Amino acid sequence: MKFVLIFIFYLLSCFFAGAQDFDAWFQDKTLRLNYTFSGDNRNQYIALDEMMWTDNWYGRRVNLDSLLLLGNGQLCVKDSKSGRVLYRYSFSTLFQEWQSTEEATKVRKSFENIFLIPFPKNPVDITVTLTDTHNKVKSFLTHHVDPDDILIKPVFSNNSIEWKYLDKSGDSKDKIDVAFVAEGYLLEEMNVFLEDCVTSIDALKTHEPFKSMADRFNFVAVMTPSQQRGVSIPHDNVWRNTALGSNFDTFYSNRYLTTLHLKKLHDALSGLPYEHIIILANTDNYGGGGIYNSYLMSAAHNNMSIPVIVHEFGHSFAGLADEYNYDDGYESMYPSDTEPWEPNITTLVDFKSKWADMLDSATAIPTKPSGTNLYTQVGVYEGGGYRSKGVYRPVQECRMKINEAPVFCPVCERAIRKMIDYSTIGK
Repeated sequence: MKFVLIFIFYLLSCFFAGAQDFDAWFQDKTLRLNYTFSGDNRNQYIALDEMMWTDNWYGRRVNLDSLLLLGNGQLCVKDSKSGRVLYRYSFSTLFQEWQSTEEATKVRKSFENIFLIPFPKNPVDITVTLTDTHNKVKSFLTHHVDPDDILIKPVFSNNSIEWKYLDKSGDSKDKIDVAFVAEGYLLEEMNVFLEDCVTSIDALKTHEPFKSMADRFNFVAVMTPSQQRGVSIPHDNVWRNTALGSNFDTFYSNRYLTTLHLKKLHDALSGLPYEHIIILANTDNYGGGGIYNSYLMSAAHNNMSIPVIVHEFGHSFAGLADEYNYDDGYESMYPSDTEPWEPNITTLVDFKSKWADMLDSATAIPTKPSGTNLYTQVGVYEGGGYRSKGVYRPVQECRMKINEAPVFCPVCERAIRKMIDYSTIGK
């Protein structure tokens, strides 16, 4: 009961926070927070690993104290003296996804997680919260940060790693900075990596709303060389020495390509302009993965690589859910008594908070599939979030459902547009 009351007070204090001015509360620096999340299928533990800093802040400078999406976890920064909420951030993690796997019933594991926040001018209290599939608090950690703490150490930039702007729309203070990172490319293959980056950017810009809102983004390419070409493929007994130590077979799923080495990833990006990360893997094997407000990773040379990159950016940037289903172990991720936080699926528990305002008055709920207007006719079609029953999606076919879909559906497009505005336009 004490745990619940403490957290309710914390939530209320965050909810009723007032708008904050960046320059009044923060320095133009980044505070990097390294955490370890550990546990099994029933338990979660959060521990602070270390705190680090770099010059310049490349994240959002608007809507600092609000959340657009709940995510599977949240971070809240409060001024220690006044209790005012200064900054909020939501995220998802591979750790929480792993907790739904069979392996998590047999062993306890730990995962690296890194969050970047603007460097405070005054002492703050930071709360990291993890929630379960019912959007209920599972665990949280609150710790004090004194900006004068002598053990907040600098992150030394790796000057041997080359980087360059591929597309710069303006000052980072006003734009969304996206970094492409090379994985499995040899030093002499960086020209191939740069070409892959340009191809990926062009692909994103063919999809709305990225096409019409392209001037809100800056893109950089970070040329992290690997000792060996390609990435590790455990199911083929192939292991490679690469910059980020990535591999297929994440959670024993053949096509799931990720890296668990977030320290390596953020070390490589230290001091560079980034807030969102796209990792391109030098492989023609099909696969990838995207984690909300963490990173996306995709094979760069498969014939479906471009659709996968666009799809996974929907996850990592806008928090969109998968709209396909296969009724396996992920079934429990969207329980029938809870409305998902992702904007493009619903269990109908709180459908008014989703796309009810986009429906024609004559639209039946659920909506019966038809053979026309597959990508644009908004309804409430059963099947999504890995389940064939009880979870509903906005259209019959969308970029978040099948690789063959040429566009994001109107609901996903609106959700992405809201995220772009949230990141760049003040209240």
